[in-house]
Amino acid sequence: MTTRRFLLAGMAGAALTVMLGAGSATSVVAAGVAAQEQSRSDQGTARREMRAGNQLSLSEIEDRIVPRMKRGGAEYLGPSYDSTARAYRFKFIRNGRVSYVDVDARTGRIISRSR
Repeated sequence: MTTRRFLLAGMAGAALTVMLGAGSATSVVAAGVAAQEQSRSDQGTARREMRAGNQLSLSEIEDRIVPRMKRGGAEYLGPSYDSTARAYRFKFIRNGRVSYVDVDARTGRIISRSR
């Protein structure tokens, strides 16, 4: 068995360490490639929607959400975009606990929070 590290799509700096047996590396890599392709597609959709005036830019939404969370002691880990929901998911960590804030990309309003 070997140990390998893979970067997860959409999570800058995060890595997944996986114990791999013979033949399983291919399926893990294929899943990572598919996730990366979906992430690129979602990013392109977000860009097109923003340019068309249908939604706010990522930086506008971050300027609204991130300072609020930082005041509460959370560290910002990064965003991801869901083109189907037209929503951003912001990832934070505070006191060792990860939380998510889902934001409507059209309005900048918080849809939900998980703690």
